[in-house]
Amino acid sequence: MKYLILGKNGQLGLAFCKYLDSRGKEFLALSKQECDISDLKTVLEVFESYRPDVVINCAAYNYVDKAEFEFFNAYRVNAFCVRNLAFASNRFNCYLITYSTDYVFDGTKEDGFYTEEDLPNPLNEYGKSKLTGEKWLLEEGVKNYLIFRTSWVYGEGRQNFIYKLLQWAKDKDYLKVAYDEVSVPTSTGTLVTMTWRALEQGLTGLYHVVNSGCASRYEWAKKVFELKGIRKFIYPVSKDIFNLPAKRPKFSAMSNDIIKKALNVEIPTWEEELQKLIK
Repeated sequence: MKYLILGKNGQLGLAFCKYLDSRGKEFLALSKQECDISDLKTVLEVFESYRPDVVINCAAYNYVDKAEFEFFNAYRVNAFCVRNLAFASNRFNCYLITYSTDYVFDGTKEDGFYTEEDLPNPLNEYGKSKLTGEKWLLEEGVKNYLIFRTSWVYGEGRQNFIYKLLQWAKDKDYLKVAYDEVSVPTSTGTLVTMTWRALEQGLTGLYHVVNSGCASRYEWAKKVFELKGIRKFIYPVSKDIFNLPAKRPKFSAMSNDIIKKALNVEIPTWEEELQKLIK
C-alpha cells in the first residue's frame, strides 16, 4: 500500500507522517509548496507519478475568523481542493480520506450530542466551506472515501487552542476564557489511530471522530493549566464579549457512538487524551 499525505506541515499531517514512518509504511508527504492541490493539473500529475492507494488530505484552511473576509481562500482549500482530490481519486481508484468540522452545525440542538443524522446549518464561512467540501466530494461519486468530522483539534503545532492559551499565559496573570462555547477537544493522536483502524477495516462514509465527552473552552483551559502546573487565574466569560468576526455555535459537541460501534473500539475521553499528551 502506498499512502499520499497532503498538508504535511500541519499538525495532523505531522502526526500521520510520524505514525506511518514508525510502522515502516511507504508514503509520500507533500506540502502546499510541493503540491498545490487547488490546481487540478498538478494533482493529476502527482497521482499519475506516485499512483497512491490511499490519499489522506490533511490540508485545511482553519482560520475561523479570517475566513469571514478571506472566504475565497477558505473555499479554495476546504472545498475546491477537496473536489480536485475527489476527481483524481475517482480516476485513479484511490481511497480518499478528508476531515471536516463540528462547525457545520449551528449549536441549537437541545437533546444531546450531534450525530451524523443531524442536519448541518453552519453559522460562519469556515463551516460553510467545510460543508461545501463534503458535498462536492460526494458529488464526484468517489467509491471508497471517509469524511471524518472532528472538533477542537490539537497536537504538535501552533494552530490550536492549547498553544495559544500557553502563549497568553506567558504575559498575563489573568485570562478570560469562554464558558458558553462547548465542544470536544480532540487530539491528532486519536484522529490518526481511528483513521488507521477505519482503513484496516475498509470503512467508508461520513463519521464523527472525536474524543469522548465534552467541555467548554473554560473547562479545557482549566484542565490544561492543572496538568501543566500553571498557577494563573482564569475567569469564565461569555464568548460574546470577544466580539469575534465569525459566529460560533454555543454547543457543537458530536457523538462518536457510530464510529465506535462500526470499529468495535473505545475512544478515550478528552481528559485522558489530554493528560497523555501533556505527560
